[in-house]
Amino acid sequence: MSGARGNPNLWLIAIVVTMGAFMEVLDTTIVNVALPHIAGSLAISNDQSTWSLTTYLVANAIVLTISGNLAMRLGQKNYFLLSVAGFTVASLLCGLSTNFLELLVFRAFQGFFGGGLQPTQQAIILDTFPPEKRQTAFSITAIATIVAPALGPVVGGYLTDQLSWHWIFLVNIPIGIGTFFGVLHLVHESPESKRRARRAPPFDYVGVLFIAMALGCLDLATDRGEDLNWLGSGTIRVLFGVSLVGFIAGIVYLLNARNPVVNLRVFRDRNFALGTVAIGLMGFVLYASAVIIPQFAQTQLSYTATWAGLALAPGALVLIALIPVVGRVMKLVPVKYVIAAGGLALSGALFFSDNLVSNLDFFHLWVFRSAQTAALALLFVPISTAAYVTLPDDEHGDGAALFTMSRNVVGGIGISVSTALITNHEQIRQQYLGEHLDPTNQPYNVLLQNLQGAAMSLGHAAQVAKQMAPGEVFQILRTQSAVLAYNDTFIITGVLALLLVPLGLFMSAGKAKARRGE
Repeated sequence: MSGARGNPNLWLIAIVVTMGAFMEVLDTTIVNVALPHIAGSLAISNDQSTWSLTTYLVANAIVLTISGNLAMRLGQKNYFLLSVAGFTVASLLCGLSTNFLELLVFRAFQGFFGGGLQPTQQAIILDTFPPEKRQTAFSITAIATIVAPALGPVVGGYLTDQLSWHWIFLVNIPIGIGTFFGVLHLVHESPESKRRARRAPPFDYVGVLFIAMALGCLDLATDRGEDLNWLGSGTIRVLFGVSLVGFIAGIVYLLNARNPVVNLRVFRDRNFALGTVAIGLMGFVLYASAVIIPQFAQTQLSYTATWAGLALAPGALVLIALIPVVGRVMKLVPVKYVIAAGGLALSGALFFSDNLVSNLDFFHLWVFRSAQTAALALLFVPISTAAYVTLPDDEHGDGAALFTMSRNVVGGIGISVSTALITNHEQIRQQYLGEHLDPTNQPYNVLLQNLQGAAMSLGHAAQVAKQMAPGEVFQILRTQSAVLAYNDTFIITGVLALLLVPLGLFMSAGKAKARRGE
């Protein structure tokens, strides 16, 4: 592909295709902080506004999985250009939306065209760079994958506060135009890619149907589960049931179809299978933590959307600084050990973040986020490098699609699950702490007396101060319950991050090589 491995513009190619992926990943989190503004502007409820996220994620997840097949039919360059152009136009239409229905339709188009950007970016880099240079190339792609979700709330908050929510979509237009012409000029389709497009078998519509059932219903169920009481809702149970049927029937069908829309046999490669699971786990923690910290800052510390987003910014700088260091470490230490160390570091950083308090200062938010992203720097490039080390060249398209799908879909589930954990644990903590608010409990009586004294010192009458004190206690209870719920969520995600250690150790420690043609 891409004029491939003798092309002097290798690094420019990596940069321009990463710009397209960066733009798409940014849009997975940039909308979050703008939802209240969208709801107010379009005269809808906050619950309805979240559908602008759901429609995007569902369309995106389906296309992610089949993007390798589409790239094979159209050619990687042509498909990437189509995706960039479609995503840019859809962004313009989202920014110009005047009612909620328009926004939903155009967000679905955004997700549909955006779904091809990340996997095709990885496939182009895999086919452009020789194996020994891929880890450096993946360092560039890490900026799109890890920095963009962190910058999303920053950019989204600033644009929403200073201009309007429309600009969170319109900001994509100059990036999209620059990416389109950069790819048009720099990337060249290889003769082999053109031959594959001419020999493409009939399109597998049945496979697409199963994928839509499996991933579409899964995304819909996890995204709406919190609002509909999860398995207590018949709608959610049906969605999970349809998703399960789609997964089982789809796997059986795709493994036996003559020309499947996506080749699941790439999972025969041990490194790729383990790497796909590992990148999914990393995506879960990445997206969950990118939502937890801004949400905590806004709900508990009363930050504006801009300042809540800025709490993530130092972490992005730490990541950019560490990625070249990790690249050098990988030349000295087997990649499997780097991944295992990254899992331990990420788990430790999440356990360290279990120190949130109700009056936490901005500096400590920075420290917690920086510790998390420092650990993530040890994961993305090593996992990406190890996953493709032994995968044949002709399976890179399907491999990149499934690899990216795992990260995005599991990452989206991470957002939903972390939000649900916070809500659930807040109720648990409140119930537990409330058991101690009893007149027979001496510390509770002391607290009431202190609050009454504080109210009286402000000029309130004794009787009024006595009536105010229980309300003040209840407000303290709610605040502490919420803070403890966020801490619980960090502990749970930290335990999950430990699973990256055995996944890394089971990977091959061999040097990068391409099996094809050996």
